[in-house]
Amino acid sequence: MAIPGNLLSPTTESIDPNTSGWTSLLNATISKGGGGRNGDSCLLVKSVAAGETRVRTVSSYPVTAGTVYQVFADASGATVPERIGIRWLNAAGTEISITWSLVTMAAASAWHRISVAGAAPTGTTKAQVVLSAMTPAAAGVSSFFENVYLGLPIRTTGNLLPFGTESTEIDASGWASEVNATISRQVPVVSWSVDWYWAGGHTLAVTAAAAGNAAAVTVDRPTVTPGTEYLAYAYLQPPTLSSVAWLELRFYDSNGNQIQVTRATLAPPGTGMYRQLLSAVAPASAATCGIAAGLDGAAAGQVLRLETVVVRSLIPLVTGTVLPYASGSFEQGTGGWLVTSGPATLARSTPWGAAAYSGNYALTVTSATAATSTLRSPLAPVTEGVNWRAQIIVRHSAGSWTSATVRVRWYDAASVSLGTSTGVAYAVPPGSWYLLTSDAVAPAGATQAAVEIVAVAGSATSVLWVDGVALWQVLPLTAVEAVSADGYVQVTLRELPADYLISLYRVTSDGARTLVRGPDGLIDQQPLESDTMVLEDHEAPLGVDVSYRVELYSNPGVLAATRSSDPVLLTHSDINTAWLKDPGNPQRNVRVLVQTAPEWERPIEQAAHVVRGRRNKVILSGRRQGLEGDLAIWTRTDAERQALHLLLDSGNVLLWQAAPGMGVSDMYVSVASISEGRVTHLAQEQWRTWTLPLTEQDAPVTVGVNGAAGRTWQDVLTEFSTWADLLDVYGTWEAVWLDQRG
Repeated sequence: MAIPGNLLSPTTESIDPNTSGWTSLLNATISKGGGGRNGDSCLLVKSVAAGETRVRTVSSYPVTAGTVYQVFADASGATVPERIGIRWLNAAGTEISITWSLVTMAAASAWHRISVAGAAPTGTTKAQVVLSAMTPAAAGVSSFFENVYLGLPIRTTGNLLPFGTESTEIDASGWASEVNATISRQVPVVSWSVDWYWAGGHTLAVTAAAAGNAAAVTVDRPTVTPGTEYLAYAYLQPPTLSSVAWLELRFYDSNGNQIQVTRATLAPPGTGMYRQLLSAVAPASAATCGIAAGLDGAAAGQVLRLETVVVRSLIPLVTGTVLPYASGSFEQGTGGWLVTSGPATLARSTPWGAAAYSGNYALTVTSATAATSTLRSPLAPVTEGVNWRAQIIVRHSAGSWTSATVRVRWYDAASVSLGTSTGVAYAVPPGSWYLLTSDAVAPAGATQAAVEIVAVAGSATSVLWVDGVALWQVLPLTAVEAVSADGYVQVTLRELPADYLISLYRVTSDGARTLVRGPDGLIDQQPLESDTMVLEDHEAPLGVDVSYRVELYSNPGVLAATRSSDPVLLTHSDINTAWLKDPGNPQRNVRVLVQTAPEWERPIEQAAHVVRGRRNKVILSGRRQGLEGDLAIWTRTDAERQALHLLLDSGNVLLWQAAPGMGVSDMYVSVASISEGRVTHLAQEQWRTWTLPLTEQDAPVTVGVNGAAGRTWQDVLTEFSTWADLLDVYGTWEAVWLDQRG
């Protein structure tokens, strides 16, 4: 799979099917190797003699001076370590300089990531990728490379920290020593998934200057909103298994004074890279935030490494949950849960990754005796008179558990208990994670609530893991809304199961099903990325009742559940108008005034043969083709005319939808050469008459709805200091939204 945004061709990126994208630069021969991960092949580089070897891309790629670019690759070499560089060239193709990464700290045969980023120097017009193996001692020493990227920095969507602080691929200037530490960059040997593009290469190295506690803190202080919950995380690599490595999310007031700090301590299972998460709500006077990391009780010279440091607005475990992330995920402790009765004790699971459904930790409930224990979450705000759903995800770990009951305890504004809901009791057999839910309506006067778990241990030393706790107001599982003014149906799907596949059909009154289009094409057993999905169906027919059928698959071809929506009707107020829509770019859809409907033709390929002595010719025919004809329309304003040009510019297959009862079914069409004329000779007249030659087409299958999933204004604000900076990067507001850079 090609790396998104890569300036390199797929062949140069993956070395499949050949090495044509690469050439020797210094002391090297190249050939095609096997055992690649991004495709079957890789680039095999051998030294000609002792000394550094270098290879580069054959092509040079246009870049803009002053803009930061990133390169990375996966490398393997059991004999010598590697580095990667960006070779900057001027307009004449002369090398200006090379921005080099640090050298990998050790040689390793396992695939590992090398990476660097830097701003193109003044005078740069083009760039090349350079791969280097450091000083083989003899000829014939082999190094391997693949999965190569050159392009704009790949950063975490929504991260409040800039790319340089997140990744340290440029330098370590986004960090400062806070206590007993020196700051540097290192490139340890770390294996990342071939399609994980947000990590690898340089890490921030926090080195204890002397025995004792050591810490570093971000220099950047991004702006936050009081009352908003934020999630922070980083990959931490502790120096030893027993190290006390931690991550902190800090909030500061407008004067730069620290007013709140939340810490999460890593429980490492080894000395690899482990992602530690933590969350906190920005307090009332918070203006900015920062990240700190460190070691407690470090020995002199011990190093804590950080990779992919992120702070962003929290994406909740379940959309709409009122419980804080810390109380539902247990990433930084027990989340404020209490044992209100019974012998159970609570702790965060350990080590990292031993027990978790979401994140890397779970709540560990241990009952020393066969008895009943009641566990209660912290209080969360609720609204009286509406339905709420409590959810827990549990797994039997040890001993036996007779049952687990999920219920909600209600409280008034003074935190006085108003009683509990009836709750639902579940058996908890060993072997798997089970999702347990209970619905209840908040009674009159209820302003707060807590999730309660009544767990019945059937034997001594029983252990239960709890994770993914949420409490949220229940809304319809499937909701549809007709947005007739813009010609589409909005489909909202809630409470979708994680790791399932989904198919979504549009169903007409005659029972016919048509797959609905999403960002990746027609939604046909596509992986779910969230528990909520909101889609705009711009291909829904006009004036016809339609409903939507959802099919959920636990594995490809294994149907696990279905659901259906209520009927919905798109109205069309003016029968003299019709829609012209681009299925992949619905923001370009245009409603136009119809002048004359097409006079249809249906061509057919035929060959006529005259047989001597026969009266009639012998005709050999192909299959009769689809409809062809000219659609005559008007545009009434300059805005309509410009919008129609934008729609037609791409040459994409379009959907033509006329008003119901006009004798024309919805039709996918290709538009040939168009004509645009004036209706009068008056220069100020805005009306135009158009002739659009249409040829019927099949509905496009692989075209996805164009958009930047998850992109927000915060991403724009993080990357650009002023609105004027956008003018040199994007041609239109649509390009800003889609992150399509010129």
